[in-house]
Amino acid sequence: MHTTVIEPSELAAHATDDNWAVIDCRFDLTRPDWGTTAFAAGHVPNALYANLDRDLSSPVTPTSGRHPLPRPEEFARKLGAWGIDADVQVVAYDQGSGAYAARLWWLLRWLGHDRVAVLNGGFAAWQQAGLPVSQQPGVRAQRRFVPRPSWGAVVSTDEILHLVRAGQLDAARTELSRAGGSRTLIDARAADRFAGQNETIDPVAGHVPGARNHPFAHNLDAQGRFLPPASLRERWLETLQGQPSSNAIAMCGSGVTACHNLLALEISGLPGAALYAGSWSEWIRDAARPVAR
Repeated sequence: MHTTVIEPSELAAHATDDNWAVIDCRFDLTRPDWGTTAFAAGHVPNALYANLDRDLSSPVTPTSGRHPLPRPEEFARKLGAWGIDADVQVVAYDQGSGAYAARLWWLLRWLGHDRVAVLNGGFAAWQQAGLPVSQQPGVRAQRRFVPRPSWGAVVSTDEILHLVRAGQLDAARTELSRAGGSRTLIDARAADRFAGQNETIDPVAGHVPGARNHPFAHNLDAQGRFLPPASLRERWLETLQGQPSSNAIAMCGSGVTACHNLLALEISGLPGAALYAGSWSEWIRDAARPVAR
């Protein structure tokens, strides 16, 4: 069973296995239809396509972030339509870094399905390995997926606001950390966006007061592949600053690349962190919520 990342050669060995489902998650925030076009042009054989906006998120509301979590029962029906049940090994991939594939990885884990991994290096690594590419979408018989959501793995905006007001995201309050009363909020956006210096997506720049920055790109090597577990662990222990990973909460712009950090923590042997699913784009829906820069 693969539960974190998988190499192209390992996936290729199971290309025709009915108990393996491959999901193409390629996406571009600035070109929402690009992934669909890229999938039609060529993809891993037998893969199905999942669109971030339509398949891996629920509709945006006036109070939500840009990518609200899908409703468990509705998403379970979609997974069943993709031929996924408890016996199926799922492999998710995107164009390279895993930034979008990790969203599907986390969603399945959230719903109680551990048999899911991200293709290390994505479609770029698959092509570089000289493996076959198809233009025909996969066809899978429908199955029944039974969701078992872990609501403790999700943190709401109200909970984050409570932590901010209580000073429980303040890394300087070491006595609170020792007592286990604080949480570590970790933002996966690039450093300039976190600092409020270069916001190109959301209407307000900055970050949640007390949050720390760990850009998801820090999990990757120059080829867009995850760093070895020991190297990841070293970087993450520096970010956690002595706090247990089970006290960590991952966020980003809309709850997508935060999942990349959660995957990196799992690879590092530092499990148990939660997701602030609404993330920055939901936090700034209410101007009364504080912003740091």
